[in-house]
Amino acid sequence: MAQITVKLVKSLIGCKKDQIATARSLGLAKIGDVTVQPDNEQTKGKVAKIIHLIEVKNA
Repeated sequence: MAQITVKLVKSLIGCKKDQIATARSLGLAKIGDVTVQPDNEQTKGKVAKIIHLIEVKNA
C-alpha cells in the first residue's frame, strides 16, 4: 500500500479546534513532527483540512 510522509511546518497556535484535532489525529503535535500515513481517502481528507500547516511528500 502507498504511504505519504506528513510534516508539521507551521504552529497550531491560533488554529480552530477541529484543525488542531485533525493534526493530532495524524500524530502531529509540535513543529517539525513527521509521520508516515497510509495514502487513502481518510488521510487525504485530513491533509486537505490542514494543508496550510503541513508539508506532504510521497514516502
